[in-house]
Amino acid sequence: MIVAIFNIYLVLLFALVKLRIVPFNLLWKVSPALVLVLLLFGLFIPMGWGAPEGKALVIRQSVPIVADVAGEVIDVPVEANTPIKAGDVLFRLDPTPYRAQVDALAAQLRFEELRLKQMTELERTQAGRVFDVQQREASVEQLRAQLVGAQWNLDKTVVRAPTDGYVTNLALRKGARVGNLPMAPVMAFIDTSDTVVGVEVAQNDSRFIAPGQAVEIAFKFLPGRIQKGRVEAVLQAVSTGQVQASGLAVTPGPIQAVPFVVRVKLDDPALLRSLPAGSVGDAAIFTAHVTSTHVIRKVLLRQIAILNYVLP
Repeated sequence: MIVAIFNIYLVLLFALVKLRIVPFNLLWKVSPALVLVLLLFGLFIPMGWGAPEGKALVIRQSVPIVADVAGEVIDVPVEANTPIKAGDVLFRLDPTPYRAQVDALAAQLRFEELRLKQMTELERTQAGRVFDVQQREASVEQLRAQLVGAQWNLDKTVVRAPTDGYVTNLALRKGARVGNLPMAPVMAFIDTSDTVVGVEVAQNDSRFIAPGQAVEIAFKFLPGRIQKGRVEAVLQAVSTGQVQASGLAVTPGPIQAVPFVVRVKLDDPALLRSLPAGSVGDAAIFTAHVTSTHVIRKVLLRQIAILNYVLP
């Protein structure tokens, strides 16, 4: 953009000199250098913090699906990359061993409740001991707790979607055996209930960014189009500034000025839901400083949007 403006000035200067409107003296000879310095330090460098730009990325949370109980898969009704609602069935495990455990505990509980009733009658007629009644009561309570746990295991043989979303890269099939190991998920579930658009901004350009400021984004997925939104928040931490508990002393490492991340909310919620996770683009944030540079940033962003038709 600076080259285009500078070339326009040179063409105008050449025309004015040819038409003898301005004299070709020392001042006009050095004016291109003065204009270039003025453009660079008075417009384009301040544009970095008045209308900072950065790469934008559409992010959705991935939930690893791990069965709460182990068993053999008997049904996988879900289809890959098909939208589903929270609570829809992802897959079912063979419930036979868990149902048998519930039935066994239920039968044992009925017997213990009957024995408790008999012991209570004997104690009431002073033909039994209070200790026997208390012992049966404890046994009944223990069996009831075990039955609750067994019923929970039985219910967990049906694995359901935690939120609205879809399953991607589905490889689970009927007959497979799954475990309840946290490190062995069997599905990757993409949560579509909350889609995040993040913009990376250089640290020296991010000091004037604040929630509510206007944002424009040119996604490569939507060439030729500009999407509008607002700054939602500036994330207050990056990984290089994070310290984790350990038994080691401070280990100095290379320090780099990594970009800060700005969370953006698009004005069109329907468009946000339709964007695939991983969609990238270029974004511009318009702060309250150096507002004269905003129009140039908007022109540059629209050039990028048009070039997205041909640039991968």
